[in-house]
Amino acid sequence: MSIRNSDQEVIEVANDWLQSGHAIYLVTVVRTWGSSPRPVGSIAAVRTDGELVGSVSGGCVEKQLVESLLREQAENKSNVASSESAMNQKISTLHVDDEQARRFGLSCGGELELVFEPLTSANALSELNEATQKRQTLRRTVNLNTGHTELQPLDDCTVDPNTRFEYNGSIVSKVFGPDWRILIIGAGQLSRYTAEFALALDYDVLVCDPRPGFKQAWQVADIPVLDMSPDDAVLAHATDSNAAVLALTHDPNLDDLALLEALPSNAFYVGALGSKRNYEKRVKRLAGLGLDDDAINRLIGPIGLDIGSRTSAEIAISIVAHLIKARNS
Repeated sequence: MSIRNSDQEVIEVANDWLQSGHAIYLVTVVRTWGSSPRPVGSIAAVRTDGELVGSVSGGCVEKQLVESLLREQAENKSNVASSESAMNQKISTLHVDDEQARRFGLSCGGELELVFEPLTSANALSELNEATQKRQTLRRTVNLNTGHTELQPLDDCTVDPNTRFEYNGSIVSKVFGPDWRILIIGAGQLSRYTAEFALALDYDVLVCDPRPGFKQAWQVADIPVLDMSPDDAVLAHATDSNAAVLALTHDPNLDDLALLEALPSNAFYVGALGSKRNYEKRVKRLAGLGLDDDAINRLIGPIGLDIGSRTSAEIAISIVAHLIKARNS
């Protein structure tokens, strides 16, 4: 089973519902005030019979939104001829103020503005669903006045975070697809766990391992293994400020090649597997190979947060936890 991030899950399930003949509302958080638990751009899909996938408030107001939609559907059915659709075909917005939020169960308060986009065509999300499953990056733009939707493929997976979601009252623009990239050196068990966790955190993940046996044993179908030298892989894929490089082979002949290019780059996180003793030896090797102190001091080693992890899965958790901390800061 492939690993899906939250957007992928919503789009995939919503697409399945549409393909099965259901009508849905795609719900998007477009503005927040105060202590809203979900950021702008968060999405959910609500089926007209009450089924829901995704979250716009961390679970606090979804139940009430579904009940409100069902009441609206019941009212529409009683007010329209049988040949007409009971579903509201217009895009609408809902402002949940602080008092409503508390009444709905959002105990921390806060305010939300939501856009409800009605979708009935079986193919309304098929292209977007196919692209996100292939881990491609697209910008989806919706005109709230006309209902016109446009999909724009983006070549660069490192989209400016400030433009990933935009709303001006009449246009909603959201980027779907990975915006942060991880390059993992090594295709072993630790790399597999780390890659799967990172996929769920919306990273674009690449693995580099020129060793034939490791490449052949790799079992994560959604993640390619680059058959190239680690230094070339870093230069080609992971030198910008949205990239992280994780040297996880425990083989200095491979890990050090990657570090020589990653440490002087703009990558926001560069870490290497190994004990404190191995870290000290690696620092001496890198200095001997010509790296200056500023670059070497960027190296995170031992890699990950110190949570007492021992197994491969635990170490992978410590690594992705450290990535979360670094990315958010």
